[in-house]
Amino acid sequence: MAAKNVLRRAMLYVPGSSQRFLDKSRSMTADCIAYDLEDSVTPGRKAEARAAVRRALDQDMPSGVKERAVRINSVGSGLALADLEEVVKSRNLTTLVVPKVEGPNDLTFIRDVLEHTRATRQQSGEDEGQTSPVGSISVLALIESAKSVLQLNEICRATPGLLQGLVFAAEDYALDMSITRTPSLTEFLYARQAIATAARAYNLPSTIDLVATSFKTEADHEALVRECEEGKGMGYNGKQCIHPSQVDSVAKIFSPSDKEVEWAVRIVIAQKRAEEQGKGAWAMDGKMIDAPVEGKARAIVAKAELCGFDVHSLRERWKDQQPE
Repeated sequence: MAAKNVLRRAMLYVPGSSQRFLDKSRSMTADCIAYDLEDSVTPGRKAEARAAVRRALDQDMPSGVKERAVRINSVGSGLALADLEEVVKSRNLTTLVVPKVEGPNDLTFIRDVLEHTRATRQQSGEDEGQTSPVGSISVLALIESAKSVLQLNEICRATPGLLQGLVFAAEDYALDMSITRTPSLTEFLYARQAIATAARAYNLPSTIDLVATSFKTEADHEALVRECEEGKGMGYNGKQCIHPSQVDSVAKIFSPSDKEVEWAVRIVIAQKRAEEQGKGAWAMDGKMIDAPVEGKARAIVAKAELCGFDVHSLRERWKDQQPE
């Protein structure tokens, strides 16, 4: 399955039925571009969008994009199979975003289709002499209803290795619950925390938060920042975006800060010294450092490297850091 160190701070949806937006997305900078075959595509244009997204995938990876995903239609819609049959033809497909995952059967359906495709290719000799890309596809599951929140354990257990993240779809959840989204987002507190907790419990690499639905004014940007900070505080490590103007702010907030990275590098270096000196407990800057703190520091350093921080220079700068 796909590597677990994929960075998905900002996942930007691009309408699959708009050739203009598909072309424009090639000049964008984002961790993840998600070509959309679901909500942004009208029923009469589904087939056209599938073909357009397949062509977009077949092109080389854009220089500013780390990952290209495809949001297919839900299994329950009856359209998912046709989506999959088209997009898996591209050898560049790595990630599927699956909407309205109500329970484990939605994911086992995806798994079975992918396994059947792989087996068919092997039998026909299409994948002879090379690793089938179908065997390394990752899935991100959109959690959109009360039922799916209550089924989180079953969803996370259904397809080990295939499922790589959970995504909270707030608007559909609000519709299902007959509630109204408010600026405080308190009505989503239980669902957001349940999703983040489940993703961590099952060691899923990505936990992607709700969309900020407005993006035109300064007040909208302030709300975006607030939502990102709240989501990060709950354990989310990324956010869905519906406009390119949101991407930079989202990526920045879901990256460690310069101070955090420097602190983490110092901890990691000092921990090694402490082990060499036989110190089980030690301090830095007057604060006790224990195993959870050291583990957090290592995680920050690893993420900083993915985010492009010059960790090597920091290690050189603090190479003589000693435990207190």
